[in-house]
Amino acid sequence: MCNEFSNREPRDAWGEVFSKVQLSLEFADGESSNLEPRSSIRISERAPVVERGSDGGLIRMLPWAWKGPHGKPVFNFRSDGRSFAASRRVLIPADGFYEFTAPQDPAQKRKDKWLFTIRGERWFWIAGIVKNEAFAMLTTEPGPDMAPYHARQVVVLRPDQALDWLDLRRPETELLGPSPAGSLSVARVT
Repeated sequence: MCNEFSNREPRDAWGEVFSKVQLSLEFADGESSNLEPRSSIRISERAPVVERGSDGGLIRMLPWAWKGPHGKPVFNFRSDGRSFAASRRVLIPADGFYEFTAPQDPAQKRKDKWLFTIRGERWFWIAGIVKNEAFAMLTTEPGPDMAPYHARQVVVLRPDQALDWLDLRRPETELLGPSPAGSLSVARVT
């Protein structure tokens, strides 16, 4: 399952989404951070997430994954059949996420790495939740574009769906499903 993603878009791009609905996007507790472009964000690293603040969006820098009951990191969390109305919902800004498969070339020892992006969008949100001051990505059944690569996929939201998830403006069953056919682009990373 997704254990690496990228976020190379500037904060201004995310702020445009909030400004269209006349909401601000600010850092939590007045903290500011160097949100440098990153082509690789991995489990346990700190990354920006956006949650609902009193006046708009609130950016927090949180680690990716909390410790589960047996000490293993919880970095992905199944959304199927669950309600997150009482959860601390966040948006994880990304411009791509990676999946790994068995190598196509049997002589190769390393797994093949695939980059998934959204067709027609420079960047997108991944639906997430926070627990113990760390975040996890929500997952769902794979859409047709993902199914050849993995049995699950992260929940991908278009930029304009930010408040749909943060405020649950639409039913969770509409938001937390697989990506429609043709919506994901995939490229092998060498």
